[in-house]
Amino acid sequence: MNTMKIVGRSALAAVLLVLAGCNAAPEAEPKATLAPEQTQVSPSPTASPTASPTVSPTASPLPSEPAESQQPQASAAPEEGMPPTAEEAATTVLRALKAGDMETLASWAHPDKGVRFSPYAYVDTATDLVFTRDKLKGLMKDPKPYVWREFAGSGEIMKLTFAEYFKRFVYDADFLNDAKTALNKGLGQGTTLNNINEVYPKDKYDFVEYYIAGVDPANEGMDWRSLRLVFEKIGEDHALVGIVHDQWTP
Repeated sequence: MNTMKIVGRSALAAVLLVLAGCNAAPEAEPKATLAPEQTQVSPSPTASPTASPTVSPTASPLPSEPAESQQPQASAAPEEGMPPTAEEAATTVLRALKAGDMETLASWAHPDKGVRFSPYAYVDTATDLVFTRDKLKGLMKDPKPYVWREFAGSGEIMKLTFAEYFKRFVYDADFLNDAKTALNKGLGQGTTLNNINEVYPKDKYDFVEYYIAGVDPANEGMDWRSLRLVFEKIGEDHALVGIVHDQWTP
């Protein structure tokens, strides 16, 4: 009996030790959970020094590179305000004539001398009509008939409104698209005396001629025509002073 009691007590003690071990196991778990928290905190100070150098040194030069590449483009741009050549001025005026744009035409007129209109190659300073800038602006709508000169061949008085004269002795062909051009050189040669260089000497004036050899092939060149735009040289600039029309005359 004593031996059985001793064995029973020993077994009971062993069971109690096992239970005590089981109850003690949870006490070690808090120590295991603390370890990951400590390892997560410690990398944060080491991450900030490595992150900042990788951003700032590579990002700072980028904005300056486009600015440097744009500088040559700005310096290579054409300068503004340069006066037009005689050919450039003539092209602008001719476009205005084709469009019937009297405002633009008036803006190119000489501020003091205005613009002289000659229906034929011979410029008649005594009878050819001259219009100022202000007058030019409204001429296309002016119903008043003007005496321009005499018709070549018939000698009949040329009495036309400006709009009628414009259709017959200014833009009577597509000079902008169909004509040959020349600077200070006559292309159309007819029976009428061409005195443009006498009235407008080369040292003070430029003229651009637009020449069409013929409009209808059936006329065998007898319907050729020219338009000469005369500009006074004002320094490096040009002002329109004459519109001289020329054509085949009997």
